[in-house]
Amino acid sequence: MHVAYIHQHFSTRSGMTGTRSFELSQRLIEAGHKVTIVSGVNELSPIRGEKGARVSETEVDGIHVLSVSEPYKNSMGFVQRVRAFGRFARTAEQLVKKTDADLVFATSTPLTVGIPGMKGARHLGVPFVFEVRDLWPEIPIAIGVVKNPLLKWYLKHLEVKIYRAAKWIIALSPGIREGICNTGYPKLQTSMIPNASDLDVFKPDPTGIDDPQYGCPEDFKLVFTGAHGLANGLDAVLDAIVELKNRGETGIRFNFIGSGGQKQGLMERCDREGLSEWANWIEPMPKQQLAEILPRMDVGMMILKNIPAFYYGTSPNKFFDYIASGLPVLNNYPGWLAGMIDENQCGKVVEPNDPKAFADAVVWMRDHPDELKAMGPRARKLAETQFSRQVLGEQFVRILEQVYEQHKSK
Repeated sequence: MHVAYIHQHFSTRSGMTGTRSFELSQRLIEAGHKVTIVSGVNELSPIRGEKGARVSETEVDGIHVLSVSEPYKNSMGFVQRVRAFGRFARTAEQLVKKTDADLVFATSTPLTVGIPGMKGARHLGVPFVFEVRDLWPEIPIAIGVVKNPLLKWYLKHLEVKIYRAAKWIIALSPGIREGICNTGYPKLQTSMIPNASDLDVFKPDPTGIDDPQYGCPEDFKLVFTGAHGLANGLDAVLDAIVELKNRGETGIRFNFIGSGGQKQGLMERCDREGLSEWANWIEPMPKQQLAEILPRMDVGMMILKNIPAFYYGTSPNKFFDYIASGLPVLNNYPGWLAGMIDENQCGKVVEPNDPKAFADAVVWMRDHPDELKAMGPRARKLAETQFSRQVLGEQFVRILEQVYEQHKSK
């Protein structure tokens, strides 16, 4: 089976963003299938096109990659993003139509990747499978990015149209799956395959970290990785740091690793309010380098803006990296991940928008080293038993194979 795999933000392990598509492509190749990735150009991905070429071809670990010269950055404004999404979708559609794919698979975000997915599959006469990483347009509307009533109507109409064109839909969280089914799409044609833990990459490491950019060796170190965007709500952490500062707490370091549209403003607030003693701002790093840093921290932070759509409607990569690393997790919003943290006793959950409770949790975790030490193995066990990349990857391959076989038998 030849799979045309559309992912505008595709990256490999040497990149500085999620590698789900790379890992799942590897599972398809291991199962004897051929994969052609159609991707864009992301500042955090190592995939780069030839200078002056709209489309470049390359081979990456057995994956045939068609890279569209359509740059994308987390710092882009809304209009810039919309234009980049539209231009990529148009080029991707033409590329897919020229393949000899037996199945077309597209993964959001953005929702617009579903357009070349459904049109390309229809042109080739092959099945289309869609993967939903975030509910669009529900989440952009909820965080206030999409306000125009006409645009809201168009995106909701497009969402339903793409879903109906798909033979199968993969959701990354319970809330995403529920949202898909709420549009009228049959539940029996959906599966939930969340993001996964790369157990061979992220491994527990009790060795402390003495690099001064992460704080003093004896500091209690918390870490947040990934996008510093509007949805991430990182001001909540700075609010908690203010509380810790007012209490006279020292020896606590919050390490923010990543980039995004809100990062500069967060750093400026940090300077303005005299919080630099508690916060370090670190540039994104390749996944393999991050795997050397995370396990040597004390706590991983799960932070999101307090929006109900996020509670069950997200599947953040960072959570699965944290638990694979054996890191206890501090989470500031309710939902399915919070439930797992409580149930597996591998961290602490605090209410949103409560800096005092957040500060209390940080101090408790610092002052209870034995309890914290016991949380780490439980986090790793959760990663091994429920979120192994190998197991979830095999499920993914089986779904695509089943959809393909059903199509052939008709």
